[in-house]
Amino acid sequence: MAELIAYAIAGHHAGLPDMSGETSGLADRLKKIVPPLDTIWRNEVELDPTGLAPANLKPRAKIGGFQIAFLGRMIFSCLVDADFLDTEAFYASVDGRQVERGWPVLSDEIERMIARFHAHMLAKRREAADTALNRLRDEILRHARQKSGLPRGVFTLNVPTGGGKTLASLGFALDHARQWKMDRIIYAIPFTSIIDQTASIFRGILGEDVILEHHSSIEQETARKEEAFRTERSDAKLRLAMENWQAPVIVTTNVQLFESLFANRTSRCRKLHNLANAVIILDEAQTIPHHVLRPCVAALGELARNYDCTIVLCTATQPALQEPRFPGGFEIGPERELAPDPARLHRELKRTTERLAGAMADDDLVAEMSTVDQALTIVNSRRHALTLYQRAKSAGIDGLIHLTTRQTASDRRSILKNVRERLEQRTPCVVIATSLVEAGVDVDFPRVWRAEAGLDQLTQAAGRCNREGRRPVEDSVVTIFKPTQARPPAEIKGLIGDMLRILGEHRGDLFSPRTIEAYFQEVYWRKSGQGLDKYAVMEKFLLESGGTDFAYRSVAEQFRLIESGMEPVIVAIDEEPQAILRALRGGIPPGLAARKLQNYIVQVPPKDRRKLIENGHVRFVEEFGDQFAVLWTANFYSRETGLVWEQADELGFDGIV
Repeated sequence: MAELIAYAIAGHHAGLPDMSGETSGLADRLKKIVPPLDTIWRNEVELDPTGLAPANLKPRAKIGGFQIAFLGRMIFSCLVDADFLDTEAFYASVDGRQVERGWPVLSDEIERMIARFHAHMLAKRREAADTALNRLRDEILRHARQKSGLPRGVFTLNVPTGGGKTLASLGFALDHARQWKMDRIIYAIPFTSIIDQTASIFRGILGEDVILEHHSSIEQETARKEEAFRTERSDAKLRLAMENWQAPVIVTTNVQLFESLFANRTSRCRKLHNLANAVIILDEAQTIPHHVLRPCVAALGELARNYDCTIVLCTATQPALQEPRFPGGFEIGPERELAPDPARLHRELKRTTERLAGAMADDDLVAEMSTVDQALTIVNSRRHALTLYQRAKSAGIDGLIHLTTRQTASDRRSILKNVRERLEQRTPCVVIATSLVEAGVDVDFPRVWRAEAGLDQLTQAAGRCNREGRRPVEDSVVTIFKPTQARPPAEIKGLIGDMLRILGEHRGDLFSPRTIEAYFQEVYWRKSGQGLDKYAVMEKFLLESGGTDFAYRSVAEQFRLIESGMEPVIVAIDEEPQAILRALRGGIPPGLAARKLQNYIVQVPPKDRRKLIENGHVRFVEEFGDQFAVLWTANFYSRETGLVWEQADELGFDGIV
C-alpha cells in the first residue's frame, strides 16, 4: 500500500511512473537519501493500511497485480482531481470569480429523468404503427427494465439490429441507477460518426442540462499551467466537466473510455474515480479491437468486481467473452441477459435474405446496383469505395452518393441527413460506403451489397437492410461478395478466414446467435495470446516478493485502442473552421482549437501526408510546430469525394486559408 501511494505522489505532476526502467522510474526515486522523518508525524498521522483494499481483491491470483495496479489508478485519480480542483478554487478566489461546475447530481434528477423517459416512450408508441416489429421493441424494453432490480454486475443485451437496443439499454440504466443509488450513466460508443446521433436522442429524452458529450479526433496532451485557471471560456462548464466527468450522463467514445483507463497522465486519469458506482453501457460491444481485448475485458471486470459498477454489453452480435471459454472473461449467468430469449428474437426479427454471390468484378457489381433505385454497397477500404463510386458515376447511376472517412465528420453528417431524406421520400439513393455506415447508423435500404468481412460486420451491414421490416423478407436481399479488384486489409482478411471456416456448419442461418458465438470462438482461438493483448498489458503489472513492479508509463505510451496509423489533415473550406484557425493565430489555447476543429479532420496515411506537405498542398499553422496540418490546395477536397490525397504529386494553386 505504501508503494501504491508512492506511485500517485511521485506522479501527481508528471504522470504515473514505471517502478523500474530508466532514471525516471519510481525505484530510483525511492533510493534517494532523505532526512529522517520527525517522529511527530508518526504520532500525528496514523498509518493503517488495513481496509484500504477493495473487498474482492485477490493478490495471489493471476490477476492480482492488475487489480492492485488498478486500485493505484483510482487513488491517483482521486489525488490529481483534488489537486486540480484546489488549485482552480484558489485562483478563482484570487480573481473573485465563480467556477462553472454546476452539474446536477444523478440521484437528485433520476425521478425527473425517468418521468421524461416514460413520456417519450408513450408519445413514441402513440405515433408508431402497430407492427410486429414495434411490438417486439416494446417487449424488449419491458423485459430489460424488469431486470433492473438485479444486483450490480455485468449484463448482456443481445438484440438484433433494429430491435431498439439504445432505448432499452437507457431504460434499464435509469431504473437500475435509481434502484442501486448509482452516481452516473456512461454510454460508450465505438465511432465518433454516430456519437452525435446518440447524444441528440438522449438530449431529446432527458434534457440538455444532464448530458455531457465527450470525444475528440485530435487529442491535445498539453501540460496544464496555473494561468489556465484564470482564463474565461464561453464553454467553461462543458470544458471543465470533460476533465473529470462529473455530469450525471456521459456520452463518450470507446477510445476516450479505454485509453483513459490505461493512461498515466494527470489530464486523462482524473476522471477515473468518477467511474465508480456508474452504469457503463458499451454500445456495439463487439467492436472492442481484438489487439487490446484482454486488458479491456479485465478493466471492465475490475470495475464491476470492486468499484460497484454495472456493465452492459449491448450488441446485435454478442462476443463470446464469458468464462471459461474466454480466459479472464466475465462471469455472466443466463439471468443477466436483458433481452427475452435472443434466439427467438433473431427468428422473429429476421428481415433479410442472404445471398452468397462469390467473386464479383466492379463492373458486375455496378451492373447489379443499377437495377434498383435505392441500395447500399459497403466495401473494405476507402480506395475501393472511391474507385467503385467513380465507375458507378461513369455508368450514369442516378442518386449516387459516396460516403467514407475521406470526408470530414461535418460533411458526413450532412450526407447522412441527405441519405435519410432520400430514403424517406423514396427518391433514388445508391450509396457506396465503407464500414462507417454499419454500426449504429440508422438507415433502411431495400437492398445491400457487402464485401466479404468478419461475420459481425456482415451482420451489422444486414441491419441496414429492411431495418423497419416494411418489405417482404424475400425481396430484402443482402448480397455478400468477394471483390476481384480489391484486396482486403490484413486484419479483415484474417476475419474473412474465420467466417469461412464456420460457414460450413452454419450455412442455413448465417446471422443466428449460435453462428455468431461460434464465429467469435474461432476468432479468439486464432488470436489467443498476443493477438488479444498486443502490448502485453496483463504482464506489466507484477507483484514481486518485495513489492510491486508496475509499468504505468510504458503501458500508457503503447496502449492505443485504434491503430489507424493515420495522421490528421484539417480541411478548412467552410467559414467555421477558418474562423477557428484565425482565433488560433489570435491566441485561443491550442487544446481548445483542436477540440473545435475535430469535425473538420480527415485522417490520411502518413506517407501520403508527408507527400502533401512536401509538395505544398498541406501546410502547418506557424508557431505551433507540426500540430495543425491544414489543407492548402482547395481542389484536392470536395464534399462528393472527400480528400483525394493520391493527387499529392500534382501541382495545386487554389489556397484555402
